[in-house]
Amino acid sequence: MKNDQKTAVAVVGAGHAGIEAALASARLGVDTVLFTMSFESIANMPCNPSIGGTAKGHLVYEIDALGGEMGRAADLVTLQSRTLNEGKGVAVRSKRVQADRQNYHKLMKKTLEETPNLRLIQAEVVAFSVEDGKVTGLTTRLGEHWECEALVIATGTYLESAIFVGDVSYEAGPDGFLPAKGLSASLLEAGVKLVRFKTGTPPRVKRESIDWDELEVQPGEASPLPFSSTHEENFFENLSQIPCHIVYTNTETHRIIRENITRSAMYSGKIHGTGPRYCPSIEDKLVRFADKERHQLFVEPLGKDTGEIYIQGFSTSLPTDVQVKMLRSLKGFSHAEIMRYAYAIEYDCVDPTQLLPTLEFKAIHGLFGAGQFNGTSGYEEAAAQGLVAGINAARGVLGKSPMILARSESYIGTLIDDLVTKGTNEPYRMMTSRSEYRLLLRQDNADLRLTPTGYEMGLVPEERYHAFLLKKEAEEAEKKRLESTYVSPEAANPFLESLGDTPLKSGASLADLLRRPAVTYDGLAEIDPDRPTLSRMIRLTVETDVKYEGYARREQIEVERQKKLEEKKLSPDLDYSSIRGLRIEAAQKLNAIKPLTLGQASRISGVNPADISVLLIYLGMK
Repeated sequence: MKNDQKTAVAVVGAGHAGIEAALASARLGVDTVLFTMSFESIANMPCNPSIGGTAKGHLVYEIDALGGEMGRAADLVTLQSRTLNEGKGVAVRSKRVQADRQNYHKLMKKTLEETPNLRLIQAEVVAFSVEDGKVTGLTTRLGEHWECEALVIATGTYLESAIFVGDVSYEAGPDGFLPAKGLSASLLEAGVKLVRFKTGTPPRVKRESIDWDELEVQPGEASPLPFSSTHEENFFENLSQIPCHIVYTNTETHRIIRENITRSAMYSGKIHGTGPRYCPSIEDKLVRFADKERHQLFVEPLGKDTGEIYIQGFSTSLPTDVQVKMLRSLKGFSHAEIMRYAYAIEYDCVDPTQLLPTLEFKAIHGLFGAGQFNGTSGYEEAAAQGLVAGINAARGVLGKSPMILARSESYIGTLIDDLVTKGTNEPYRMMTSRSEYRLLLRQDNADLRLTPTGYEMGLVPEERYHAFLLKKEAEEAEKKRLESTYVSPEAANPFLESLGDTPLKSGASLADLLRRPAVTYDGLAEIDPDRPTLSRMIRLTVETDVKYEGYARREQIEVERQKKLEEKKLSPDLDYSSIRGLRIEAAQKLNAIKPLTLGQASRISGVNPADISVLLIYLGMK
């Protein structure tokens, strides 16, 4: 019989990070307990009611490829789907869906409740215990002590959190939930360095109080593809998408904000935490972009069965009376009624340079961090970290080697490497520009890159892996067929001339034709009657791989060069101040981070190529 006060892996917090951590651990066969302060806050979306977006969509596809849950759940509660950056290169195109907030919560809660090896418990964790540098257990607000071998902290924005609206401030978590008290003190006592960050959210408006005819309609895309490979491509065939809308701030909106800006908690000195640069409050936008005459706002539903509407881009900590005035200055909002006021929230999180690439704390064996606790912003960044932390916590308990994802193979690897190597002085947000390998790391090939790893870890079942192998085989076969199938000028030129493209003077392969900017894979069907019937995802990946083969090859050469540095291991006990020829600043930075490889060392701020050369010589002398 199980001891109800003992578990192998404990997870604190049932937000997007905690959910993925707990599910991963339990699905790997490890006894797992997920603690949450309130069942009602499970999988909560206190900010945007959406999943995905620029670079974030990439993360969701990668989470799915590894066997995580977010993509599957997002598909099941999709209200609208759009692909962002379709007018730009394939590397930066990202899927984003409006999600039904309450249904997402219900679905995730049900999934947690029905997962074997997983217990879901409503309790506030206020402390944890460490013996001989290793986590041994935790204590709840009610005085229960739980023994555990590994502990994942995924507390989101709850740690010692405080809400700010104008000159009013009070202790609270997001959406009026209780703040988490006590755990910060326990972390400090264990020697963990904490920092104070801030984020915020816009008002929620009553649907019936908006004049929708005044707004610009933003429809969903035709025939969207799902996030999860567990769903068929026609998954959304019968989906009746709910439109979103667009509105703009104006000179009157800006006048109201500027006249009252000193009443904002942001500018009155009440808030001390650092806010997100890439998701600023509306008053911050006016200060930073003073020359802009208007700012775009997105009017988004929170769900099918609620009258609440979300105003993306209108985050603020101004007083309630100002919020009403600035909202009613918008076109179509002259009679708008606020159902929930906007607020800023300040909370404790950790300096992520204290973590290994496994997301385990360097100084405390068995203690892991994930999500906004690690200094990030966004549901997708949180879920990605939670998945990695949960896998590694479980593998540690099972005595298996950890999973570390490289920058060159995933956005998840890039995210974690940035955090643990460079740290962050503001809530970190994933962007495509953060990856130097973004042409290799696309949405459409996430399964090719990471499904084998998910299978190896034990989260991708046999049947799904077999389907993946068949898809991969079909893609490779089609690329070979395109390279080896030639067409004559007589057959190709009418097609090329219809596109306004240069005609052929001699025969060319279908692959060569596809490399032309005006030619698409589907368009080639006109002169390629013998092609096999392939799914949309396979056609998309084949077209992209063929079109950008030369560019991708260049990135791959850089990957191989960097791989050599990643293969050169560095001891965590190495004292860099003892290495002759190493600059003092570099030695200090290296001693602070304690990189695991020479590749990681090369990405530390303050370490230059000359320092890496010194380390190469040092390693060669050993």
